[in-house]
Amino acid sequence: MKLSELEILVLPGLGGGSDGYWYRRWAAKLSTARVIEQGNWDSPLQDEWVNTICDTVAEAKKPVFFIAHSLGTIALAHAAAKLTDANIVGAFLVAIPDLEMIEKQYPAVGDFLPTPTGPLPFPSLVLASQNDPYCEYPAAENISLDWGASLVDAGHYGHLNEDSGHGPWPEGLMALSKFLNQLG
Repeated sequence: MKLSELEILVLPGLGGGSDGYWYRRWAAKLSTARVIEQGNWDSPLQDEWVNTICDTVAEAKKPVFFIAHSLGTIALAHAAAKLTDANIVGAFLVAIPDLEMIEKQYPAVGDFLPTPTGPLPFPSLVLASQNDPYCEYPAAENISLDWGASLVDAGHYGHLNEDSGHGPWPEGLMALSKFLNQLG
């Protein structure tokens, strides 16, 4: 599957990420990609984020492929129930957070609880780090299993964000390319 054939929708997590984040860099370089900008990055509300995702998908002119990070992965899982008839070919999900584990530290994520447990209605690949401070690897395994997603062990790279040294993140682009090739 070629990137040019897809509308690539990028879903950042809490805070939205700076221009140095890998997903914002990718969105700037990939001609068919754009970031779904949420109304409130720091005090997110599940219904608002889900509605923004669904509205953006409804406007898509090509098949949709998602690239999501952190809370963006959870928002997409919540939106998935409303997207069963949409032309979504897949999702590349990076650094799923364990909301139950981090809610006390980041109360803003509480509106996204509970984490959805049903299978996603499109092929999905989860990349998880062995030492993500926001999700222990066994929790990422369980969430991936619940969602029917394939899981890739990304090694010991923290939350796979700018703070953990993942600005451009060429290894992530290679994993994305491999996943897209598997989709056809």
